[in-house]
Amino acid sequence: MKSFLKTTAAAVVLVVAGLGAANAEQVKVGIAAEPYPPFTSPDASGKWQGWEIDITMAMCAAAKLDCVITPVSWDGIIPALTTKKIDIIASSMSITAEREKTIDFSDKYYNTPTVILGSKEEKMDATPEGLKGKILGVQVSTVHQAYAKKHFADTAAEIKEYQTQDEANQDLAAGRIDATQADGLALETFAATPEGKACCEIKGKVADDLEILGPGVGVGIRKGDTAMKEKFNAAIKEIRANGKYDEISKEYFTFDIYGG
Repeated sequence: MKSFLKTTAAAVVLVVAGLGAANAEQVKVGIAAEPYPPFTSPDASGKWQGWEIDITMAMCAAAKLDCVITPVSWDGIIPALTTKKIDIIASSMSITAEREKTIDFSDKYYNTPTVILGSKEEKMDATPEGLKGKILGVQVSTVHQAYAKKHFADTAAEIKEYQTQDEANQDLAAGRIDATQADGLALETFAATPEGKACCEIKGKVADDLEILGPGVGVGIRKGDTAMKEKFNAAIKEIRANGKYDEISKEYFTFDIYGG
């Protein structure tokens, strides 16, 4: 009888849990279809993984949302949000005044330096003078493209644009460009690979420009969707307070990725 009661109770718990999951609001989470390790990249089976995937799922759990990862081309990710093909963006998108003309953002959920990765054969630093006469690669539709055009266009020999950061990295490794600019963690990850170690090194952090680089990365949300914004702001606070954020981050990094 006790065994029967335990089994029945367990079944009730499973049914209730199932109903809770079924009743959760489904949210399509837009991420860039282009791999961006260690934040997002597909494994051998095509399942997306990485720090940002884990953090996003933790935020969704805290907000009691049924989140579905939905890859979208990076240069079309904001239009996908505004046309309701996706419901949010969680793809290392920096909070900037220019983007806030079109979409809203949650509070930041991470902030890391922007750096220049360059050929070991080239003497340079992360300044306009240091990049004088160099070919600098950047990914299109990013804050790095905007920053390079503003700060380095007058001194660099060329600002070469790429659809993905991986393409820029590969051209750097092949010697077709002299340097690339991107998020520090993404470039450090590439620099730690056998290919990256053979060719490249971090040349330094670029000077701050809050107008272009913004205060950090936030969840992109459709204009006027106050309810979604409040859910993710509360979720960010919750996973920061309960230790889940640090627990996940320690699996990937040895330092604080949240930033000041």
